[in-house]
Amino acid sequence: MPGIARSVGGMSTENKELMRGIFEQLAVGNGRALTAAMADECSWTFPGSWSWAATWAPKTAVVQGLLRPLMAQFAEPYRLEADLILADGDRVVVQARGYGTTVSGDRYHQTYCMLFTVADGRITEVVEHCDTALVERVLKLLTPAA
Repeated sequence: MPGIARSVGGMSTENKELMRGIFEQLAVGNGRALTAAMADECSWTFPGSWSWAATWAPKTAVVQGLLRPLMAQFAEPYRLEADLILADGDRVVVQARGYGTTVSGDRYHQTYCMLFTVADGRITEVVEHCDTALVERVLKLLTPAA
């Protein structure tokens, strides 16, 4: 079915470009680019069996319960740079590096593999894999509201 392949390929390209634009802004500390692209029903998950393993949803919980309190732990805007962006249909995988210093003076240089699901140009899901030992050593625990 050639029409389907072209549609998926086009969608992949659009979604990849969406994430490229977002990460260009994140690289200079502009986190608004990410939150502006989130759908209202967006969820953010840290998978696994570590202290932060949980899901925040919907977007209001992601922003107010995860991102704002997390970014408040940094002395300066946190920068996140994409090293690799791969897209397949509605999924975009980003390998990235983050740079910041916490308000307590700890260096926080993180590595990420993030899986984004995109629908109609909006991020509907984020699954974040990162250096969990660094998170637990340097950051204050955040847990989603019950």
